[in-house]
Amino acid sequence: MLPSEDTGRFTGKVAVVTGASRGIGLAIAERIVADGGRVCITARKADALAEAVESLGGSEHAMFVAGAADDAAHQDEVVSATTEAFGPIDFLVNNTGINPAYGRMIDVDLEAANKIFQVNVVAAIAWAQKVYRSSMAERGGAIVNVASVAGQRPAPGIGVYGASKAALIHVTEELAVELGPDIRVNAVAPAVVKTNFAKALYEGREDEVAAPYPLKRLGVPSDIGSVVAFLLSDDSAWMTGQTLTIDGGVLLTGGV
Repeated sequence: MLPSEDTGRFTGKVAVVTGASRGIGLAIAERIVADGGRVCITARKADALAEAVESLGGSEHAMFVAGAADDAAHQDEVVSATTEAFGPIDFLVNNTGINPAYGRMIDVDLEAANKIFQVNVVAAIAWAQKVYRSSMAERGGAIVNVASVAGQRPAPGIGVYGASKAALIHVTEELAVELGPDIRVNAVAPAVVKTNFAKALYEGREDEVAAPYPLKRLGVPSDIGSVVAFLLSDDSAWMTGQTLTIDGGVLLTGGV
């Protein structure tokens, strides 16, 4: 559901949000549209994306291109189609993330580890390159990468995923240095957010998982969408290279 108040702060702005057919990505797209922007959302499944576009208000406000986030041809198609439909891209949100490997890092299947880094890190760099070369080099803009608290401290069981998110945080800092002053690059690091992606971390034991959180609840996608919108907006005009932790306070207690 879209927020009811349109602030107009993204009027005339165009965004690409990857991994946005549901969950955190869709919540980010909702905030962009609610604030007057237009957005292209991406993910693998066209049917889910089509439903998401309708929930965003239809083709006047949103469009989709289905494909794999780490596929170069898909990246090119997204940039081309978005620019043709809506105009030059002002914002990029790298939200796509995968974690097909659970368990100890020492035991991880290396093909799975390679895929995690390919999608979570290398693809994020590739998307940044595409939008930079397409429009941001001349026009400026803002990029937000969706990392994780697992990239800020050890996270047993999802160590390779956490390592990829730590790398993404460093990518954020490097790009912020390289692309300033006209392009700002920041990141967010959520703790457990109630999405299908994170179900294995809390399903059937939500109260137990939320107990160490000072705010006594897990996150919901809109908690992340609002902070990403802030980082894209001029409200954060003097911020770049930062990672905002959105965790209900859980890192304060030593939990993840």
